[in-house]
Amino acid sequence: MTMLKTGLIQMGLKGDTGMSPQQIRDRMIEAHIPLIESAGRQGVQVLCFQEVFNQPYFCPSQDTKWYRAAERIPDGYTTQLMREYAKKYGMVLVVPLYEEEMTGVYYNAAAVIDADGNYLGKYRKSHLPQVAGFWEKFFFKPGNLGYPMFQTAHCKLGVYICYDRHFPEGWRALALNGAEYVVNPSATVAGLSQYIWEIEQPAAAVANGYYVGAINRVGSEAPWNIGTFYGSSYFVNPRGKIVAQASGDRDELLVADLDMDMVREVRYLWQFFRDRRPESYGSLAESR
Repeated sequence: MTMLKTGLIQMGLKGDTGMSPQQIRDRMIEAHIPLIESAGRQGVQVLCFQEVFNQPYFCPSQDTKWYRAAERIPDGYTTQLMREYAKKYGMVLVVPLYEEEMTGVYYNAAAVIDADGNYLGKYRKSHLPQVAGFWEKFFFKPGNLGYPMFQTAHCKLGVYICYDRHFPEGWRALALNGAEYVVNPSATVAGLSQYIWEIEQPAAAVANGYYVGAINRVGSEAPWNIGTFYGSSYFVNPRGKIVAQASGDRDELLVADLDMDMVREVRYLWQFFRDRRPESYGSLAESR
């Protein structure tokens, strides 16, 4: 049996949105460090944080102040700091950040750091909502790096971010690229999305025969108050069963042991990849 010890951190905003992005960054990182260290002491091998983990979810606004929250990846402060923690604990870290490629070009991204502290690469969120309360296209460009699989020291890892999860094509691309564990860091508020929170990602796990780690922040963030981030982060196995779940309303490190042999077992049983008909799917990729 090949076990993978995994962790997810969900957290509410520390400080308030009247503070500078740098002040909030420092408070959020300070609050995360005890949980990162706890994960390390417990032997967690892969740890993921929530979407844009060191800032508020600022997309209800259209305030250029938040451009100052963007950092370079991998050369920025947060990525470099997290490389130290990854190396210290031999732990793969997925670090979702507001990324600055150059002044005026920004992405919703996640840095992937291997267990030896080496930077492996990044994923940039591909699908961006643009509706009231979620003005993401004001802040981000759509991702342009495809759907990479990261061969880490501990597993074959994929990343999909929040709104991406509504699009099955990326889930499948990650599987075809070799991912056996996919994390989906999110910022999701109560309402319709809460109902489908426990439908879409288990369905993706089943359809693709891999584990999914779903992460959501908690609490509300004034002055925007677009709703309450309801936490409820969880792990789901390749059969679509939720195997561990966090609370709905508090900061929490969720840890679970994943039997990675189940990936092969399920794919042997359910031959979805063998029975695909890609030659008949061409119209799915056409613009409408």
